[in-house]
Amino acid sequence: MHAIVGTVPVEDFPLVAGEASLAGNEFLIQDYRALVNRGTPALIAAAIKAGEVVGLPAPYCYLVGDIGRGDGSRRLYEFLTTHIGEFDFETITFHYLQPDVHWHNRVLEILNNRVRRPRLIADAGFMYAAKMSGRSLEYDLFTPDVGELAFLADEEAPHPFYTRGFILHEESKVPELIQRAYDHGNAARHLLVKGERDYISSREGIREIIDHPSEEAMEVIGGTGDTVTGIVAALITAGMEIVDAARIAAKTNRLAGYYARPTAATQVMEILPHIPRALEEVLHEKQRLDAAGESPSIENSSINPGMTVLDVIRRYRHTESVFKKYDEKAGECICCNALFEPLENMAAHYDLNLDELLAELEESILIDA
Repeated sequence: MHAIVGTVPVEDFPLVAGEASLAGNEFLIQDYRALVNRGTPALIAAAIKAGEVVGLPAPYCYLVGDIGRGDGSRRLYEFLTTHIGEFDFETITFHYLQPDVHWHNRVLEILNNRVRRPRLIADAGFMYAAKMSGRSLEYDLFTPDVGELAFLADEEAPHPFYTRGFILHEESKVPELIQRAYDHGNAARHLLVKGERDYISSREGIREIIDHPSEEAMEVIGGTGDTVTGIVAALITAGMEIVDAARIAAKTNRLAGYYARPTAATQVMEILPHIPRALEEVLHEKQRLDAAGESPSIENSSINPGMTVLDVIRRYRHTESVFKKYDEKAGECICCNALFEPLENMAAHYDLNLDELLAELEESILIDA
C-alpha cells in the first residue's frame, strides 16, 4: 500500500484522507476534487497511471489546502502524528508541505517506531525539512531538481533562500553537488536528480544518467518533476529496487513527454495519459535486455542490427533525422511507435531495406563526427 502526503494549492480545500481516483483532468478524494496540472495532484495522477500498469491499487492520500501560508501544512502535520500509523504502508511519499522541523521530526519518529518501517520518499518541502533537521539519511529517496540539489549541497544553508551563491545550481555541476550533499550527510540513501539529464545516485556514487528521449519543451512545463516522483513511488511500492525504479521512472517520464509532442504551452495533464504506454514499453525493453544479458547502457559505439531505435538515438542524437526520413515509407512515425524495437525487427515490420538504413545511419555519424 502506498501513501502520498501533500498539499493542494486551493485555499478552501479541506483536510482529507482516503484513496484517490482520476476523472478526466481531475483527481477525486472523498467528495473533493482538484485539477492534476502540477504539484501533489500531478504526483498523485502519475502514481495512479503507473500503478495501473504494475497492478497497484490507488494510493492512499493525506491532503489539505495550502496556498503558501503554512496553516494547512501545520494542520496536516498534526493530523499525521495521530493517524499515519493506522495503516501498514510499504511506501510513503511526502511532497509539498511547508518545511517545519518540529513537526517533521514528530512524524518521522512515529514511522521509525513502526514494526515494519515503510520506505520513505521526499520531495519539495518535506525534503527541505529532512535536510534542515539533519535527518536526510533516514530517507530512502529524495527527488530534487538541480536548484533543490544545490540547497542539499550547502551544509550551512538553513533554508533554500540562503543557499550560498558560489554553490551554483547548473547542470554541469550536478555530480559535484551530489558528492557534496553526501559528504555533509544531506542526501537520502538514493537521489533521483531531475533536469535536462536525470542523475540516479547512491552514497557509492552516480549509478546512471538518463538523457533520452529529450524534449526541450519539457524543461519549462510545470509539473513534470512531480510526475516522475509519482512514477518512481509506484514502482518502488510494486517491489522494484530503488535504482531500477528510478531508472525506469526517469525513462518513462521522458518517453511520455516525447509521445505528447510538447510545446511551451503544453500542460502536464496532456502528458499524463501517455504514462501507461511509455511505462509498458520501458518495462518491455528491460525484459528484453535482461533476457539477453545486456546492460541498459550500450557501450559499443558501432551501430548493429540488434540495437534498438532508442539505443541509436540515445548515443547519436542527430540520427533521429534519418529515422524521420523513413516515416513516409513506414506510414507512421518510427520514433513514436518503434522506439524500443531492434533495428532488424523494425525494418522487417515496415518492409524497409535494413542494409540501406544501416548505411545511412553510419554515414550520418561520420558526417557529424
